[in-house]
Amino acid sequence: MTDPKKPESLRDAYGKTLVELGSKDPRLVVLDADLSGSTRTALFGQKFPDRFFNVGVMEDTMMTIATGLALEGRIAFASTFAVFAAGQAYNFVRQSVCYNHANVKIVATHGGLLVGADGGTHQMIEDIGLMRGLPGMTVIVPADAPTTRAATFAVAEREGPAYVRLTRENLPTVTDGSFTIGRAAELKAGSDLTIVGVGALLARGLEVAEELGRVGVSARVLDFASVKPFDEPALLRAARDTGAILVLEEHSVLTGVGALVASTTSENYPVPVRRVGVPDVFGESGDPWSLLDQYAMSKERILEEAWELLKLRGKVQ
Repeated sequence: MTDPKKPESLRDAYGKTLVELGSKDPRLVVLDADLSGSTRTALFGQKFPDRFFNVGVMEDTMMTIATGLALEGRIAFASTFAVFAAGQAYNFVRQSVCYNHANVKIVATHGGLLVGADGGTHQMIEDIGLMRGLPGMTVIVPADAPTTRAATFAVAEREGPAYVRLTRENLPTVTDGSFTIGRAAELKAGSDLTIVGVGALLARGLEVAEELGRVGVSARVLDFASVKPFDEPALLRAARDTGAILVLEEHSVLTGVGALVASTTSENYPVPVRRVGVPDVFGESGDPWSLLDQYAMSKERILEEAWELLKLRGKVQ
């Protein structure tokens, strides 16, 4: 039996799902920018070489070619590292993919600080904000391999541009793989506090919720894998039911899901919101998981922020 806590590769899940999709739909094409071994699109290339295009180190050109293929009726998946997909090629994603509402699915691997030793130049911590701001762009951030598989199927079926952000590091399985674009999965019920988890930090959010439960605190946990469109009803319901929200994301706190949650609640149902994520700094080279602790995303910090919110709510002294 598979151990649900054993970390699995989101990239492997993506590559294998591409092969499944390619077997079912001959319209599917896959593009990569000379990183197919790392992004796992090589699995598709081995199975369907006539529908796989490695454009070389030309990320902007890859987006343009993907757009052309999509406008001719193909379902185009384009992959590279997040810093290249959302950073290097941003204007081409904006002008070619989104302006034309092209059916291009950008699956970016190596997002966030968990790139580790590659350092601040390759640790893309702004991509969720950049992609969320593009008109018509769907944005998905899976927290585990099962959700990655489901999300890959979902964006393939959804017309229009999409951005899916994956980590390089393996992540533990924390969901049952159920995923619907625009819905937040409630992984744990609770009435004293809501923890909104995104990507790699969702597992830590669940651990914190369990620890809080041992001292009598009831914490709700929402998986915000669907960042855009997001589940506004679930978010506002959580605000009304629990009165406080803690957002966890491996992304800049300035423009990520924390900012989305804060703006949405302030306009509709104001409650205290705390954001745990990357502060207004670049990353640095280091051990991936140690970097999360160093940049104020440790389980201890999450617990501290949860406790502060509970104090504001009058739930604890």
